[in-house]
Amino acid sequence: MTATDTTVPTLLVAIDISKHRHEMLIGVPGKKRRRRLTITNTLDDFRRLAAILMDYGLPVRIGFEATGNYHRPLAHHLAQAGFDLKLVSSVGLARTREALHNSWDKNDPKDAQVILHMLEIGAVQFFHDPLVTGIRDTGCLMTC
Repeated sequence: MTATDTTVPTLLVAIDISKHRHEMLIGVPGKKRRRRLTITNTLDDFRRLAAILMDYGLPVRIGFEATGNYHRPLAHHLAQAGFDLKLVSSVGLARTREALHNSWDKNDPKDAQVILHMLEIGAVQFFHDPLVTGIRDTGCLMTC
C-alpha cells in the first residue's frame, strides 16, 4: 500500500484491462456520479483518453490490475503523458470484490468499480514499467 495525499482533489480513474478493450470508471472529486468510458487497445484511443483526462485540469491517479501483458501499452502511454499510475493486486481485487458484493461473480464494469474503491482507500501499489526503469532481464539478478 502507498501513502497518498488526500488533501489535494484528485481525479481517480479505474481501468479494467482486457485484450481488445478497456472499461473505465472516472471519479471526479465532489461529484457522486462517476463517468463510464470504454476504449479499444489502440494508440488513437490512448491519445483520446489522455486528452479527456487532461481536460479535467486536476491531478490524475490511475489504477489498474496487471493483466498478462495487455496493460503494458496503455500503462506506458499514460506514464509518458505524466499520469500517476498505481497497480492493484489481483488477489486484493478478488477479495475486495467478494467483500463488497458478497459474491465471487465478476465482470468488467464491476471490476472497475472495485478498482476505484481500492484507489479511494489507498489499497494500491506503485507501478514501475521495467523497460522504463532499466530492468531488462530479471533472470540475471539471481545468476549474475
